[in-house]
Amino acid sequence: MRNVVLGFLGTQLDSGKRRRWKPTVSLCQEDGFEVDRYELLYDNKFSRLAHSVKSEIEAVSPETEVILNRMDMVDPWDLGETYAKLFDFAKDYGFDEDRERYHIHLTTGTHVGQICWFLLSESRHIPAALIQTGPPRGNDDRGSFDLIDLDLRQFDALQQRFDQQSREYGDILKGGIETKNEAYNAIIDRIEQVSSVSDEPILLQGETGTGKSELAQRIYELKLDRRRVKGRLVHVNCATLVGGTAIATLFGQRRSFTGQAGTERSGLLREADGGVLFLDEIDMLGLEEQALLLHAIETGRYYPLGSDTEVSSRFQIIAGASSDLSERVAAGAFRVDLLARLNFWTFELPPLRARREDIEDNLRFELLRAEKKLGMRVGFNADAAQEWLRFARAPSTQWTGNFRDFSGAVLRLCTLAPRGRITRAQVREEIGRLRRRWEMSNVDLDAQLVSQYVNAPLDPFDIPQLAQVIRTCKASATISEAGRQLFAVSREERVSRNDADRLRKYLAKFGLQWAEFSEG
Repeated sequence: MRNVVLGFLGTQLDSGKRRRWKPTVSLCQEDGFEVDRYELLYDNKFSRLAHSVKSEIEAVSPETEVILNRMDMVDPWDLGETYAKLFDFAKDYGFDEDRERYHIHLTTGTHVGQICWFLLSESRHIPAALIQTGPPRGNDDRGSFDLIDLDLRQFDALQQRFDQQSREYGDILKGGIETKNEAYNAIIDRIEQVSSVSDEPILLQGETGTGKSELAQRIYELKLDRRRVKGRLVHVNCATLVGGTAIATLFGQRRSFTGQAGTERSGLLREADGGVLFLDEIDMLGLEEQALLLHAIETGRYYPLGSDTEVSSRFQIIAGASSDLSERVAAGAFRVDLLARLNFWTFELPPLRARREDIEDNLRFELLRAEKKLGMRVGFNADAAQEWLRFARAPSTQWTGNFRDFSGAVLRLCTLAPRGRITRAQVREEIGRLRRRWEMSNVDLDAQLVSQYVNAPLDPFDIPQLAQVIRTCKASATISEAGRQLFAVSREERVSRNDADRLRKYLAKFGLQWAEFSEG
């Protein structure tokens, strides 16, 4: 195999003006490293020096073929120009790795040139190892010679370290909880990738209790670890920003606005400068505040209440929403331009009922958290653990409050555990408590939904049935599709299966028509 070296002409070092050591010439005299061909890149302004160096190499190393490659640079310190010229050179070169080994001499040329050599070698646009040489020191007649091979396929340990680091970041985002749900793991992997390199807004959507606040905290910790932010995480619960104090809380307030001592405040946007602003329950933010917030996000500037002077604050945004913001936009309750700004990266967190395979791991996590909070060790009796897991994983257990309900239930079980052991009787009592709460919650939700369409008083047993019909109609593309779902069992016993007609007649009993749902 022939050794081929590519390198820039050293306009200072190869001239010998500063010291007698000339790196290009000396490399061709290196013991144990025979240079068969030297591809010397030079600017026409230094043509005389290039030909002089070629003559010196041919004198000290006659077996070395020197090929001069003219490469004129307007500005050799311009990264774009240097990379483009070297890229074109590499594309047209015609590397023959079966017959030749290629090397890049990094010692000569500008620092920008060295960076470009490295990038082209690391990306395998130039299939070459790197050579770094240095002048003799002290009484040593020989200079230094270092050969660096950037073929990372040879370094499994490096790749393993990168993979381990990625897993560690994933563990940060999961809070150390092992997860088996493929959909959730895919979301975490993408969030880890995005958070590590992007400063654009992140929108976390999901039902109440799916862990949006905890995940926002972990995203911030990851960004802090990756040095994407330097400031703090400022958590804003937008549902609490109501009335006249909302703008002052967000954007700050000057004393001159009220004239009263103690009324000046910096505002939460100012506190988030250099860090992350987490806008939890942003779907609950008022339209006026939304408009002001959009301007602050886009420009980094805003006016505190009562001030004629703008202040600046640069922060990254994480937003959390429990409802579908697109539906809020359609209802006129959310600004479409703010949504367009926030949903650059959007992640839908699955509810607990869609992650039943993760319940046992989350149970272990909640037990440890409860032990730290209570200051004592707590465990399940074997029969109690089986009954709790059977209930928690059952398809009929809907977990309407998601992890908030799950965490609260485990903490209650631990708090009431006699001598630190959770019994089967306790588990049954807690299951009953959860079911009663969910039934009451469902009744309230059903009544709210039905009241949007029917003003007349209804019998109590009609409300849950009608609520189910309305939900199915709203989620179906056609009345026939809705009818097939609602009459899935009884239709099998009928000769005529006109599901659409049956559904129309049912809706008519309450003064409703299909068009009310299809138009929506």
